[in-house]
Amino acid sequence: MNGWTGKILRVDLTRGTTSVETPGPELLRQWIGGRGLAGHYLDPFIHLPWDHPDMPLCLFAGPLTGTVAPSAGRACLASRSPLTGGFFDAQAGGRLGAQLKKAGFDGVVLTGRADKPVGLKIVDGGCALEDASGLTGLNRSRLLTALRWDGAVAATGPAAEHGARMASVWVDGRHGFQRGGLGLGWAAKNLKYVAVKGTGRVAVADPAGLKAAREDILRLTAASPYLSGGHGLSRFGSCALYDLMDARSMMPTRNFRASRFAPAPQCNAVQLARRFESAPHGCRGCHIRCGRVAADGRTLPDLDALSHFTALLDVADLDFAVQANALCLELGLDPVSTASTLACEAELNGAGPDPARFLAAIGDLGSGGRPDLAQGAAALASSLGHPESAMTVKGLELPAQDPRGAYGLALASAVSPRGGCHLGALPMSHEVLRKPVATDRFSFLGKARIIALAENAGAVGDSLVICRNLFYAASLEEYGHAFEAVTGLGGAAELFARAGERIRYRECLMNARLGFNATDDDLPERLFVAPGAVGTEPGVRPIPREAFLEARGRYYAVRGLDAQGLPTLEKARELDLLESYRRFKPEGPAGVAEGGEGGHA
Repeated sequence: MNGWTGKILRVDLTRGTTSVETPGPELLRQWIGGRGLAGHYLDPFIHLPWDHPDMPLCLFAGPLTGTVAPSAGRACLASRSPLTGGFFDAQAGGRLGAQLKKAGFDGVVLTGRADKPVGLKIVDGGCALEDASGLTGLNRSRLLTALRWDGAVAATGPAAEHGARMASVWVDGRHGFQRGGLGLGWAAKNLKYVAVKGTGRVAVADPAGLKAAREDILRLTAASPYLSGGHGLSRFGSCALYDLMDARSMMPTRNFRASRFAPAPQCNAVQLARRFESAPHGCRGCHIRCGRVAADGRTLPDLDALSHFTALLDVADLDFAVQANALCLELGLDPVSTASTLACEAELNGAGPDPARFLAAIGDLGSGGRPDLAQGAAALASSLGHPESAMTVKGLELPAQDPRGAYGLALASAVSPRGGCHLGALPMSHEVLRKPVATDRFSFLGKARIIALAENAGAVGDSLVICRNLFYAASLEEYGHAFEAVTGLGGAAELFARAGERIRYRECLMNARLGFNATDDDLPERLFVAPGAVGTEPGVRPIPREAFLEARGRYYAVRGLDAQGLPTLEKARELDLLESYRRFKPEGPAGVAEGGEGGHA
């Protein structure tokens, strides 16, 4: 096949066995790869508890992975999230996706639970499970040194071993599947690492066509001030937006109790680069190289981590921010969820900013010393009787942008199947960066349809698997040309339009099966009743509740959901998702597929 290898590796950790599945071409065309194929293998089992042995961990590349298509070297990991209790997908850069394809596989589906810590090694079509007991307790640096692997490595850290629900999965040392606590899902299976090395090549139907598509994408990114400008992503990484977030009164400050951070000029991307003499690094096949490494070798924080370890915690100290971020990465913790949980605890305890105390708490999360914090902000706030202090959606802590400053951002964050995340729709592109066209960031007008269509496009991008940053400049039209050149298939526009909507709607079905509904598609109450920065601009007023609910209702109508945010039989039939619908509603149309009871984690 062109683009795809046509092989899925199945691993049963309980039995210690492996097998290879060969999905048909139609299945690959329907779900593309990455997020789409991962959801296909996850859907029948999503009702199981996240730590059930039969709950799959689905690791997938895409049809463009391993080719010269720009920024297509990423991988997707999906499962049920220990943090949110719902469907969750995460993307990571590095070499993992490309090495998996070169080793001969489009994806890996892991089930079962090993009786002791194990690692999976995949080399050129072969694989083996190895005893990893001697690697338990090791941080990132020590584990990579112990493995001595010259391919790609994905692994968990001590935070996952000690039950932290914000545990992440490292990839190649400087990348990772950070959000959603998927590292804890690995630990539940006694899976320590997946190491991959391949020397094969991905077959391309039309190399000249792929070269032309690549040049189109490169021209668009070169013309983007955000991606390639002297003050943009290629110069400062995502932290280039730090000052802009503050200037727009969108800086999450003191656990979202304010939206401007007075010391922001002391903590921005320019100061970070000067203070730590940063050098760029990037993912395999990416020309932007948006990561930053300090002179001493530490990975510098991205926008979310820098914002949260400064403004959110009310700490104007770059040394602390870099140290806290590096400690999270060494221990296998998501910096966003970790900082958010610390900010929630500080608010509830009335404690002032204390970098030493924060660092000690992060260290405790890696050793099991703070079980109260290990459950995340939502569980912590509920246990202390103040759930309103958790700045979360569906249990996932909000990232670096305050939704009071952009109403499309507010809607996208509320309806995302992952929880508090806007990446599925990228509303920042048109509301703040004003690309491809500007929209009024203080209006919900038109946002329901914009968000729904952008989610569909994002689902395709995550299935190809493309870095989201590229969509600030290029579009699925350009990547459609690359897809056609790689696979030899025509009609990418039509294929993408249907696949994107089907992938996103199936995620609605999976979450509905777990008990999620309109009650969960909401924002923290604070954002509706309290202003952000006071006395500056009207956009920092509380989000108008009625307007938000009206926009959410319009979004449901566009998405084909009912008034409670639940999937409908009519839409499921239209999208040929009746089998998934029957899992959600076993008493539905004729023929009952296997189902089960769900519920929030």
